[in-house]
Amino acid sequence: MKKTTSVLLSSVVALGMLSTAANADVSKGQKVYLKMCKKCHGNGTKGAAMNTQDGWDELFENNGAKLIKAHEGDSSEAFFKGDMFQKISGDLRDFLYEYGSDSGNVPSC
Repeated sequence: MKKTTSVLLSSVVALGMLSTAANADVSKGQKVYLKMCKKCHGNGTKGAAMNTQDGWDELFENNGAKLIKAHEGDSSEAFFKGDMFQKISGDLRDFLYEYGSDSGNVPSC
């Protein structure tokens, strides 16, 4: 009985840690969005709703090639073609995916 309880408790703690880690990416992505994207695309609600979840997945495929191409020639081109975008693109993708137009979720920014 003690062993079963210990395993169950350990599982609950592990799941709690995993869900916190998953939220950290979305939270980080939200901060990146507010810093780098809000100026042109509006608040997080408006920006994330520019695409569906599948649409965001498609834009971020191949290291964000389609997203980078979409920003060629505008003021953010240097950001998208730089190392910083490659470092944070996963977090930004998680944020935009989480709040995509078909997700039913609304960010608090």
